[in-house]
Amino acid sequence: MNQLLARFAAVLFLAIPTTYTCHAEDFPSERVEQIVTQGIDANKCPGAVVTVGFDGQTVYQSAFGNRQVQPSQVPMTVDTVFDLASLTKPIATANSVMMLVDQGKLSVDDPVSKYLPEFAGQDKESVTIKHLLLHTSGLIPDNGMSDYRGTHAESIDNLMNQKLRSPPGTRFRYSDVGFMVLGELVERVSGKPLNEFAQKNIFEPLQMKHTGFRPVGENDDQCATTQQRDGHWMRGEVHDPRAYALGGTAGHAGLFSTADDLSILANVLVNAGQSDDMDLFSPATFDAMTTGVEVPGSSPDQVQLRSLGWDKQSGYSSNRGKSMTDAAFGHGGFTGTAIWIDPELKLYVTFLSNRVHPNGKGSVNSLAGEIGTIAADWAAQQLSSSSESPASGSIEIEQ
Repeated sequence: MNQLLARFAAVLFLAIPTTYTCHAEDFPSERVEQIVTQGIDANKCPGAVVTVGFDGQTVYQSAFGNRQVQPSQVPMTVDTVFDLASLTKPIATANSVMMLVDQGKLSVDDPVSKYLPEFAGQDKESVTIKHLLLHTSGLIPDNGMSDYRGTHAESIDNLMNQKLRSPPGTRFRYSDVGFMVLGELVERVSGKPLNEFAQKNIFEPLQMKHTGFRPVGENDDQCATTQQRDGHWMRGEVHDPRAYALGGTAGHAGLFSTADDLSILANVLVNAGQSDDMDLFSPATFDAMTTGVEVPGSSPDQVQLRSLGWDKQSGYSSNRGKSMTDAAFGHGGFTGTAIWIDPELKLYVTFLSNRVHPNGKGSVNSLAGEIGTIAADWAAQQLSSSSESPASGSIEIEQ
């Protein structure tokens, strides 16, 4: 009987938010909580932090479940630091590239080899920066781990010497290799490694104090635990094996952040890259970065939409709210992370989890997509009500 009661108590604990920050009075929080807790009960993730922002305000934020279940249980909190995995691609790498565009230091239509001459081998002279940002370069998704057994310089040489699997511009093939090359391009053009450039030009000016790349070997109890590597649990150490082999910083993975830090960035992007403190991008550059571009799939009927560094509507968009507008852009991460921004709805949604903990078998894209749909439906209703009754446009927030 005691064991039965203990098991019931454990399930009940998972079925409620462990940390509750705020919600708008009429936001359908119960529906979000039901989706996440059912996902936790189904072992889709051990825990998560969900944040929804609308019109410059956080209208919903909750932490659920645990950020660690092995070797001991640690509750999830809203200030948990997450390994963002492939959210690194748009947040650190693509944003850095587009800032360099704004600074007049490069054009996305330039050949990559203009800045990285060593990339030109293996018939890659015609590959442009835009091809890399859209994943249409023809490069392989990931090169073998054997390419990373030597020094850092040798690993980068192996990266630059990759062959094309298809002619540039002819097929969308999601590629970590392409974004690793972009990370090297940022360093070559700016004179600073990607982690330093992004820190100085994005994270520090926006006061994203808990966002950045982390050196290999770091252990931080504030981080969500992922899996085991060489007999130790990764907690603040990058999960991606190639980013790990490169010392923790790479163009495709390695960034860590919190829900609140991502909210700061998301609010700026909802506002077309503009904020009171700084402008990340000029309006023209923001439009160029977020406008959908048709990219060809493996067959003519598989045309998909991507933008420069971001997803729009593609085979990777199951974490996107179905009722988000065509203006929406976002991305997902292997560790169980997702961010979607819809400037037309004045909305952003972040779903942060460590779905790979403890055994790599979790799955959260559908959860993030369902929550995105709920949030987009609610935001559209708010905008409709506001247009009908301008005087009632404020949102009551409960703390």
